[in-house]
Formats: sequence, structure tokens, C-alpha cells
Amino acid sequence: MNVIKIMAVFLFVITTVSAQEIQFKEEIIDFGRVAYGTEGNKVFEFTNVGSEPLVIKEVKSNCGCTVPRKPEKPIMPGKKSYIEVAYDTKRIGGFMKSLVVYSNSKEQRKVIKIKGFVEKINNTVVSN
Repeated sequence: MNVIKIMAVFLFVITTVSAQEIQFKEEIIDFGRVAYGTEGNKVFEFTNVGSEPLVIKEVKSNCGCTVPRKPEKPIMPGKKSYIEVAYDTKRIGGFMKSLVVYSNSKEQRKVIKIKGFVEKINNTVVSN
């Protein structure tokens, strides 16, 4: 009898802990070819497909050239939200940057990426 009670409590705890679930529309955003010094902003769209409010605790970038902005309020079940990413396009060449999203979802750490290629225009560098 005690075993059944312990199992019931264990199952309740597991389902409560993993009730939040994040689902990204895209996990990699390709900037394609962008001109030096132009706007380098993109948005990752995601949905809380769980049954409890989803909290994005932190979004960390692996480079100072990539600045993420997370939602400040919890995302209710079934609702969409966004993580904005600004990339510094004053660096010529290809890039692939990772962002780590920390949340209260069952997958507490999720890696998303941006990639692209910053190029010169007419062999000259455009400055702002």
C-alpha cells in the first residue's frame, strides 16, 4: 500500500515539474548574406505547448557580438512569444552563433543558433 502511495506522489511530482514545454518555430535562423553595417536583428518565435506557465529565466550568447532579449513575463499555455537577437554586422565573414535559453520547461536548457555571412558592398566597407 505504501509503495502505491509513493509511486503516486512520484508520478505527480514528475508531471508537475515537466508541465511546461517550449517549442521553437525555428531553432536555427539563417541571416543569409547581409551587407556590412546593416541591421542584424532577427526574432525566434516559440510557443508554450505545456499546461503550465513558461518562464524564460535567461538567454546567454557565446559572443559579445550577439545580444539576445527575452520576454520578461511568463508565457501562458498555448501562447506564443519571442526572443529577439541583435547581431553586430560590423564583422566581415561567415558566422554561426549559439544562444542558450534557460527556462522552467522540461528541457531546461535549449540551444538555438543564428548563422549568416556579412559581406562588403562593391568591395568597400560601408560605415555608419
